[in-house]
Amino acid sequence: MICKLHLMILLQALLITFVACNAPPVPLDDIVIEKTSIPEECVRAVQSGDFVRYHYHGTFPDGKKFDSSYDRGSTYNVYVGKRQLIEGMDKALIGMCVNERRLVKIPPKMAYGKDGYGDTIPPNSILHFDVLLLDIWNPEDKVQIKTYYKPENCGRTIEVSDFVRYHYNGTLLDGTLFDSSHNRLRTYDTYVGIGWLIAGMDQGLLGMCVGEKRIITMPPSLGYGENGDGSDIPGQASLVFDVVLLDLHNPKDGITVEKLGVPETCQRQSKVGDFIRYHYNGTLMDGTFFDSSYSRKRTYDTYIGKGYVIAGMDEGLLGVCVGEKRRITIPPHLAYGEEGTGTEIPGSAVLIFDIDVIDFHNPSDTVEITTFFKPSKCDVLSKKGDFVKYHYNASLMDGTLIDSTHSYGKTYNVVLGSGQVVLGMDMGLKDMCIGEKRTVVIPPHLGYGERGVEGEVPGSAVLVFDIEMIDLEEGLPDGYMFVWNSDITPDLFTEMDKNLDGHVDPVEFSNYINHQVVTGKGKLAPGFDAGKIIDNMFSNQDRNSDGKITADEFKLKDEETKEHDEL
Repeated sequence: MICKLHLMILLQALLITFVACNAPPVPLDDIVIEKTSIPEECVRAVQSGDFVRYHYHGTFPDGKKFDSSYDRGSTYNVYVGKRQLIEGMDKALIGMCVNERRLVKIPPKMAYGKDGYGDTIPPNSILHFDVLLLDIWNPEDKVQIKTYYKPENCGRTIEVSDFVRYHYNGTLLDGTLFDSSHNRLRTYDTYVGIGWLIAGMDQGLLGMCVGEKRIITMPPSLGYGENGDGSDIPGQASLVFDVVLLDLHNPKDGITVEKLGVPETCQRQSKVGDFIRYHYNGTLMDGTFFDSSYSRKRTYDTYIGKGYVIAGMDEGLLGVCVGEKRRITIPPHLAYGEEGTGTEIPGSAVLIFDIDVIDFHNPSDTVEITTFFKPSKCDVLSKKGDFVKYHYNASLMDGTLIDSTHSYGKTYNVVLGSGQVVLGMDMGLKDMCIGEKRTVVIPPHLGYGERGVEGEVPGSAVLVFDIEMIDLEEGLPDGYMFVWNSDITPDLFTEMDKNLDGHVDPVEFSNYINHQVVTGKGKLAPGFDAGKIIDNMFSNQDRNSDGKITADEFKLKDEETKEHDEL
């Protein structure tokens, strides 16, 4: 009996459980919202009157699907709060954020009620919607700008008709990337404010400065509107551009010159036709380095105003002083234009050159001489043929020391006009007296020319010599290597022929000339090797080159023809 009672109780319990599991859904009086995913940041929530784009799955309580935007491959786009949706969905979307996901349960009275919807939704159906919000905007929306980085120095900002170069990432409001200039590895280059861009970008770029980074958000009315772009941007989509400005200029721009350092004294400024040597660092407006003369360890050498360099540099180098440092900003139409260089310099790029002027000269320049000390007694002046001894400090125009006799502890000794020094030094040493000090500036065409001296003097360098004349020995008349200081012996040949064999050999000739010099009766040209002079004199007298001079071969200077230079 007890066992039968227990069996009846168990059967009743199982029946109750079966009925409960198959009971119809409890009727809803209002929508039920379950937030299944909430974004970390919610910049904006849906309000009545907003336009939204969202994806959804629509199911009945038993999980059977009746509709899905995913299956159609496009979002559902609609205004909220304007009765374009069933009442429950209109209410459920209020307060949602982009990228928020909600599970919404809607009772029949706030859905399709007792009539249902055709064959799709039966009467009195409770509907479940799994909703993911992708976009919100309002017809009153304007372009929204959020600057998240601005450089300290913002001297110029974008204005209408400026040409700009910028990088961007373009996304939809939910973060979906639709385009990026970074991926194409080249900037987007365009005019601003003249209709070359979508309206929102035209507005959003205004006021930016180079280096600034901002996020520009625009409604579809200022983007690609109802139809999108036909590929990656859907219709009615808000757009978000993360922009960094790299460059801007205006077609009316000229070069700008900023003097970074000017020497205290500037005796001369560069002009058209001058040849200049300068160092430079070249960068784009965003600071990207593209070239440097320093990295090549040699100056850039060129003529000014002759078209050897880009037009902006031709102009920017005018009026500089040696030692001046300046920054030259050159718009692309005065630089490398729309094409750039094809490598380091992009098309339509503004260029910035920080230059340091080392020296310049003009091909018409001659030697500049400035005497800064002259002794009270200055009667004997140096001339061609004189043997001079002098000290010097040699430097470039920028003050770089290249050589000094003081470091050797001895003078530099030359015969003027003999080609022993560069032509400019020959000119600079003339008409000096012992003790005189002067500065001699020598242009390269009178110095070491375009090639210079490897490791010492750069090519095309102007040289500056500070000179002090230490000693001066008067030379011989032009064309003479030996002169007599007294009357010549009538029988000169016999005096030379010591052994009276009828000819003079090299030893006899050399001994005789040296004796005349020692006794003061004759003089050899100073500054030259005496032995070589005497050998040369003997060779000229030995006309048949047999190693001896006969009486018939022997002639004095005044007996020679113009082609023969001798005793």
